[in-house]
Amino acid sequence: MSLKQRKCLTAIGTVLLFSIAQISVQVGFAQPAAGGLPVPPQQFIARLTTRNNLAITVNGNGAATGSSILTGATIETGPDQSATVNLGPLGVLDIAPNTKLVLTYDEHGNVKVMLLQGCAVLATRKKTEGEITTQQGSAGKTDRKQGGILDVCFPPGASSPVVNQGAAVAAGAGAGVGAPAGAAAAGAGGLFGIGVPATIAILVGAGSAALTPVFFQNNPSGAV
Repeated sequence: MSLKQRKCLTAIGTVLLFSIAQISVQVGFAQPAAGGLPVPPQQFIARLTTRNNLAITVNGNGAATGSSILTGATIETGPDQSATVNLGPLGVLDIAPNTKLVLTYDEHGNVKVMLLQGCAVLATRKKTEGEITTQQGSAGKTDRKQGGILDVCFPPGASSPVVNQGAAVAAGAGAGVGAPAGAAAAGAGGLFGIGVPATIAILVGAGSAALTPVFFQNNPSGAV
C-alpha cells in the first residue's frame, strides 16, 4: 500500500470516529438523565362566572365570565355584582355583592378564603379541606374526608363573623348558575349545621351543575 493510500485511509478513519462521537453525544442529550429533576406539576386554574356577565375586580383588573382565577387572587365585587369561582374537583366558591377576599388553593386539595369584608359560601368536595378566615382568625373549616359547606359573612366594622346561619346566601352569594353552594344554610343538622337533605342536594348540585372538568395549563393566557 502506498503512502498516499495510507494517508487517505487515515483521514477517512478520523472523520468516521468524529461522526460516531457526535452521534453518541446527541443520543446522550436526548435520553432523560438518571436522577434528574422531576417535571414540575402543571398549574391548576379556576374559572370565574359572574351574575349577568357583569365584570368584577380581580387583582385590580376587570374580569367577567370565563376569566381564569389564579391562586392568591384578590377578588372584589361591587353593590350589584356577585360571582362564582369554579374550583373543579375541589369545590365551588360563591361570592356575594360588596365582598372582598383573597382566594388560595392548590392541587393537594387545600382551599383557603381570606374574607376581608362581605359574604361568601365555600363548598368543598371529598379529599378537599376548605377554610374561611377573617382578621379575627379562622371562621371554620370543612372536613377533608367528607367535604362540607361554610357560609360566612363579615360586614365592615363587625367584631366577629356570622358563620353558617345562611347570611351569605341571603346576601346573594353566587352567580345564579346551578344550585347555590350554600342553599338552605340556615337549616339544622347535617354538615356544619346545614340540614342533611340540603347538604346532599348541594353537594350533588355542585358536582353536576356547578362544576366542570378541571383545567390545567402550563402557560395560562386567560384574562385575570
